Amino acid sequence: MPRPTAAQLAYGSATVIVSTIAMLLLSQTSTGLGVAVISAAALVLGLLVALTVPIPRRRGRHAATRPRTASPVPDTVPQDVAEAATAPVEHPVHH
Repeated sequence: MPRPTAAQLAYGSATVIVSTIAMLLLSQTSTGLGVAVISAAALVLGLLVALTVPIPRRRGRHAATRPRTASPVPDTVPQDVAEAATAPVEHPVHH
């Protein structure tokens, strides 16, 4: 299993803290069993949030070393301009 990212740890921890406080305040429980159930629910919720944070995908090992092939004419150039740019140039003959 890969290590969690900083974003996953931050979102998961914040979820546990905020949800624990909110559930304790809303339920107004004072028993040990109630606090334990709320704490367990907050931990499960924090774990779910941490696991659903998107993980950035890494590029392949050789992605940066592959040469990029450049087109002589960009794809965004209209066709008639592209043909004119690649057509041979005729120079006038001076006598």
